[in-house]
Amino acid sequence: MQAEEYNRRGKEMVDYITKYLGSIRERRVIPDVKPGYMRQLLPEAAPTEPEDWENIFNDIEKVIMPGVVHWQSPHMHAYYPSLTSWPSMLGDMLADAINCVGFTWASSPACTELEMNVMDWLCKALELPSFFLHYHPDSRGGGILQSTVSESTLVALLAARKDKILQLRAELDQDVDDSVINSRLVAYASDQAHSSVEKAGLISLVKIRFLPTDDELSLRGDTLKQAIQEDRARGLVPFLLCSTLGTTGACAFDKLSELGPVCEEEGLWLHVDAAYAGSAYFCPELRWSMKGIEFAHSFVFNPSKWMMVHFDCTAFWVKDKYKLQQTFSVDPVYLRHENSLAATDFMHWQIPLSRRFRALKLWFVLRSFGLKNLQAHIRHGIEMAKLLESHIRSNTDFEVPAKRHLGLVVFCLKVWNTLTQELLRRLTRSGTMYLIPADIYTKRIIRFTVTSQYTTADDILRDWGIICKTASTLLAETQALNYADQSQSGEDDVIGDEEYQDPVLDTGSDEKEDAVASLESV
Repeated sequence: MQAEEYNRRGKEMVDYITKYLGSIRERRVIPDVKPGYMRQLLPEAAPTEPEDWENIFNDIEKVIMPGVVHWQSPHMHAYYPSLTSWPSMLGDMLADAINCVGFTWASSPACTELEMNVMDWLCKALELPSFFLHYHPDSRGGGILQSTVSESTLVALLAARKDKILQLRAELDQDVDDSVINSRLVAYASDQAHSSVEKAGLISLVKIRFLPTDDELSLRGDTLKQAIQEDRARGLVPFLLCSTLGTTGACAFDKLSELGPVCEEEGLWLHVDAAYAGSAYFCPELRWSMKGIEFAHSFVFNPSKWMMVHFDCTAFWVKDKYKLQQTFSVDPVYLRHENSLAATDFMHWQIPLSRRFRALKLWFVLRSFGLKNLQAHIRHGIEMAKLLESHIRSNTDFEVPAKRHLGLVVFCLKVWNTLTQELLRRLTRSGTMYLIPADIYTKRIIRFTVTSQYTTADDILRDWGIICKTASTLLAETQALNYADQSQSGEDDVIGDEEYQDPVLDTGSDEKEDAVASLESV
């Protein structure tokens, strides 16, 4: 393909993307395929001769789209938002054309300098502490764009670990192997923390202790303080807390105002994970959970979730950049340049050497929308979640077992967990929407996240109608099965919460077996 054809085909692709996103409501949200579906659609080996672009383009709908989960659909409610926007896509289009590898300032000065400036813009827009700014006379810190929050959590843990090892080495005043010190370290997170915290512990061979939360699923200062005292008595060395603002399961918030002082008093690195909730801090009225942020050593959130900057784009700030550099710096001669001492080289702030020009799409989005429109976008998503919540609370078959925060509502059927899981299975199998489960202690719940910037009240009411209809059918089938049980045993036809029996436990008749088969209980 030469430049002239690229120009023509590029315009065709833009038209295709515009049509795809414009008609995304018409597509089934979750694909109806099985593992290995694509094997039959592709040849066994790559072509020896070049193929005509027309054939390649036509295979998008034949091969790719049948297996796509349509994350931009207003009926996509699983996980968290993973939004894109026209300015964001244009930013990556340009970044892909430039295709710089921005490991040092010298390898592409604009890549580094734009990133430093837009990270300061973001820091100010969220009202984060000034010590996270690159350009501030009293700051030793700054921000960097990482690939994911999971990677950023690992980076924070590794930096905190290195800092604590150096501290202990100085205190011991003797040559002790790092592995010996590492074996005594312990980090903390709440039992609601994301699985990436556990994975960071596995990678770093560091003990992670997950602490119980209160009735609102928040980690409190007293709990952390007690755990630190217990571990010190066991000869362990506490060194880090990963606090979460907006947990994965129910969007709960750890009590940062209590945890921060404990971390400062006990000498722990405080890492704050606000992957989803971070975008909400554009809105002043939503910053209540940030009280105590002045104690943070690092902070991370995902513009690639709710901010309409497409994946991957994770904003990570650190209070002291030198603690990153002492962890990740290497200095081969081929990476040195004449401005090494004066410039910022982001290769010393991260695990990989190479890095993409992610700042372009972030820059385009911030300028194209402006803070006012980003605030309006966040507030609209919250209003849509409130609308759904009001309908759930008005239906006696359902309950909302955890307080709604931001654009995430969790709900379940009031009867046992098996029915909630079966409801979820039927909704997902229908392809009309995509939802995922979570557990709040022993209760199975369904998470409903408002994701798309195009979600309307009609979309919410449409999805709620499907949920209600599916639940009514399921409950009617269960009641009929329960009635059959009672008829055979001679019991009264009374069905309350205590009288419900799991239909999969007793299949003594053909009718009950048929009913169980239709339920396909998990």
